[in-house]
Amino acid sequence: MDVTLDAPTRALLRLAAAVAAGRDEMLAERAREAVEAHVPAIWVDELLLLSMLMVGWPRALGAAAVWRRESSVRAPATDASASETLETWRLRGEALCRVVYGSNYERLRENVRALHPALDAWMVRDGYGMVLSRPGLDLVRRELCVIAQTAVLEAGPQLLSHLKGAMNAGADNSLLEGTIELLARDLGSSAVALLREQSARAVRNVQSAKDS
Repeated sequence: MDVTLDAPTRALLRLAAAVAAGRDEMLAERAREAVEAHVPAIWVDELLLLSMLMVGWPRALGAAAVWRRESSVRAPATDASASETLETWRLRGEALCRVVYGSNYERLRENVRALHPALDAWMVRDGYGMVLSRPGLDLVRRELCVIAQTAVLEAGPQLLSHLKGAMNAGADNSLLEGTIELLARDLGSSAVALLREQSARAVRNVQSAKDS
């Protein structure tokens, strides 16, 4: 699937950054912008759900409330995840995590397990299996949303990982460059510098992995 920075995608990424920033006025403005850009409601739902992983429950819940108010889009009555099993999430999570991390997958698991075994299990089962592998939003746009949020947070290691993840999922250099230019408008100078530095590193690392 080819992803471009069309109006709905741009509005989605700007909303993702606003969720991470956590300012209600900015969120309301970006929510209205998303409506005007005809961002599919399911894309926003999936952004809000993945935001729980990236920026925590308080900001995810706050953003969801602003979105419902500004868009007048009601939440779905049910969700398929209610009938899914932990084992399904684990297997789905392992498969997706391998796509995102590529040749670094095993090292990632070892490093996170060394921090705490529960973090490793939750990252794969809940993070990748329950949340990030949901249908409704393609993997490239998901990774771009995560890039937006980790850039706002200036979370360098996670930003690098998901820049590489976006490329592993199919994002090309021009898409990443366009995303950086879009996000730079919301970031301070230190965050912009970090984003550009980690993007350059990601390109080198992914290219090196392909050449080896």
